[in-house]
Amino acid sequence: MQPTLRGHTLYELLVTISVASAVLIVGVPSLGSFVARNRQVVEINALHHAIHRARSESIMRRRYMSLCSSADGQRCSETRDWSQGWILFENSDRDRPARVDDGESILHRHVVHPRVRLTANRSDFTVRGTQRRSTNGTLVACDIVARVAPRALVVSYTGRPRAAQKTPDGEPYRCDG
Repeated sequence: MQPTLRGHTLYELLVTISVASAVLIVGVPSLGSFVARNRQVVEINALHHAIHRARSESIMRRRYMSLCSSADGQRCSETRDWSQGWILFENSDRDRPARVDDGESILHRHVVHPRVRLTANRSDFTVRGTQRRSTNGTLVACDIVARVAPRALVVSYTGRPRAAQKTPDGEPYRCDG
């Protein structure tokens, strides 16, 4: 009895490589957009949760809570570019613009993913519990290579955040810079 030879022909190999190449060509850009969208959602969700935490801490402690852009996780940067990171802290002395002073505890530090650009129309947001209006404004998260449309977190004067893809005028948010 002769042994049977097992293997693939050159034609079968070329067809397999062609099909695999076609799947990769179609799938890789979609995967890049998927990953970019997830990074963007992670940053928006982190801010969303921080603002909710600021509201509840402000009510429980009866203190002002502030979020501000921060490059080092210790001090406010006083810039509208939040791309390096931000902090949530107890703003006991209620200073404007908000800044971390001695005795004010930092409740949360966050470093923004390097492939996400985060900008705001304010350098800080202060939540004032139930006594006075909170700082309202908008933070926009953008993919640095524009694979996905910008998403925004809109903070109302009551301190309630909501995610949005379009401005109140129905226009999409823009990534300036």
